[in-house]
Amino acid sequence: MSRTGVVTFAGGPLTLAGEGLSAGQQAPGFVLHYFEDGMQTITLEDLKGKPSIVSVVPSLDTPVCAVQTRRFNEELASLGDGVNALTVSCDLPFAMARFCGSEGIANMRTGSDYQDRRFGEDWGLTIEELKILTRAVFVLDADGRIVYSQVVPEVTDEPDYDGALGALRELSA
Repeated sequence: MSRTGVVTFAGGPLTLAGEGLSAGQQAPGFVLHYFEDGMQTITLEDLKGKPSIVSVVPSLDTPVCAVQTRRFNEELASLGDGVNALTVSCDLPFAMARFCGSEGIANMRTGSDYQDRRFGEDWGLTIEELKILTRAVFVLDADGRIVYSQVVPEVTDEPDYDGALGALRELSA
């Protein structure tokens, strides 16, 4: 299934593959890759046990995605290790590690959907025309259930930081 016009890029409608997710649903499982002392994987099971924020971006090497990742990284510092934080894109794991190292991103892990693109398909976030992920934010409870969901309507806009962080703080209180 595809959804046309759910998101736009510079005002032009785009098509998202798959069905969208919303609060109350169980988050679909995933296997994402990251680079730290070699290639590693992160899964939904790795996030369970703590509230989690999943920040989805088209590419870390673009201005709005960089701002989004830096902002969540800064805001999450006050929550310490009481939450999980994950940034997901189709960037290569090496590029994600380079970005986080150069930007001092220490409070968020990264996960790349470059290999099989299942995360994007299963979460309804792949932009068919561009073959990248759209901008979105999800907050999951400790069991992996979605308690907050935002697919940003215009890909070049920033997400609702206050809404996502408020939902995360409620779970971690």
